[in-house]
Amino acid sequence: MEAIIAITVFAISYVFLLLDQINRALVALCGAAILIVLGIFSVDSALTTYVDWSTIVLLFSMMVLITITQRTGVFEYIALWMIQRVDGRPIPLFFWVGVFTAVGSALLDNVTTVLLFVPVLLHMIKKLNLPAFPYLVMVIITSNVGGTATMIGDPPNIMIGQAVEHLTFMSFIIHLTPVVIVIFAITMVLLILMFGRTLSKAGEQRNDEAINLDPNAALKKSPLLYQSLTVLVLTILGFLLHGFIHVELTTVALAGALILLLLSQKYADCEQIFAKVEWTTLFFFIGLFVLVGGLEQTGIIDQMAMAFITLTEGDTVKSSFIILWSAGLLSGFLDNIPYVASMIPILFELEEFGMTAIDPMWWALALGACLGGNGTLLGASANVVVAGIASTNGVKIPFVRFMLYGLFIVVVSLIIATIYMAIRYF
Repeated sequence: MEAIIAITVFAISYVFLLLDQINRALVALCGAAILIVLGIFSVDSALTTYVDWSTIVLLFSMMVLITITQRTGVFEYIALWMIQRVDGRPIPLFFWVGVFTAVGSALLDNVTTVLLFVPVLLHMIKKLNLPAFPYLVMVIITSNVGGTATMIGDPPNIMIGQAVEHLTFMSFIIHLTPVVIVIFAITMVLLILMFGRTLSKAGEQRNDEAINLDPNAALKKSPLLYQSLTVLVLTILGFLLHGFIHVELTTVALAGALILLLLSQKYADCEQIFAKVEWTTLFFFIGLFVLVGGLEQTGIIDQMAMAFITLTEGDTVKSSFIILWSAGLLSGFLDNIPYVASMIPILFELEEFGMTAIDPMWWALALGACLGGNGTLLGASANVVVAGIASTNGVKIPFVRFMLYGLFIVVVSLIIATIYMAIRYF
């Protein structure tokens, strides 16, 4: 009966997440609360055993760092500087916005990058009189591709990195960044082929007003600018070196956030900074961890792992490719965060059941979940954020129209990832 309850609550929560009619954090927390009320586990057990607080604190710390840095105007400065470098030409702007989004997503995480950049981008597009849809599609796709490259780039990678101790920040760069660079290059070529004609025509009616805007006017040259950039760079350096200095990623991020909070007291009140934190995302993760914990508590995860071993006959190669493609195709429709949350304990069970050398499966899960997030507007948190910001600014991204572009990019990305894994690991 407990297993039936856990599956039912999880499935119903999934449906509501997919419909996206109720706040996702509220859905996840309500599902978690139902499991506790029905006696699947106690509140203490839910919060101490199943919630990955390292992931929550890491996300919180990065949100604080970026919120403070945003006050300096440095991100708007970069956007304006970029527009001037390409003289407002639509296709070069399209390419360099893609590069900026991908790099920013790898270093800062994709949700943070789009939160910071999309409002500025929409403002610039409006000033230049360019169509918004091609740029928004490109930002969504490149944010997910770029976020695949590092451990902090995309929430699924954060979850995997926090769950598997020996997969360090550098491990993600070594194993994922090479294929991500190839996928990004091919993706940009495909996107330019898809939208090139539209952008070229738009360029003929562009408004050159934005080209004359001064990037320096957006930059607030105060001590906070130098302090925030210094702390942000040192934090990222700490991520790169955490395997050598033997300090956990979460500790590095939290230390950076606390130091910058102390330094910024003269320029930004702590309460104002906390008010800008994406609490909805954090509470969504907490509820989700408890929902998946219900499946683990009732033995469902064990049964799923056994069924997976039966299907793949315990073969690492077959298992890795099944994980890659199932994660890639399902994440587009089911949201990659809950999918990865449910897969992580399954992979741990596979290891306990005797499967060895499962690292390729972790990389397959990371590649599939992050790249698969491009499938639909519901596939990843960054997609939902971009669509929400666009809607607020009067720009609609049609679900089906985006899906036609997104699914094509996902299939191409997964084919490249399959070839890469076959060559590198098997």
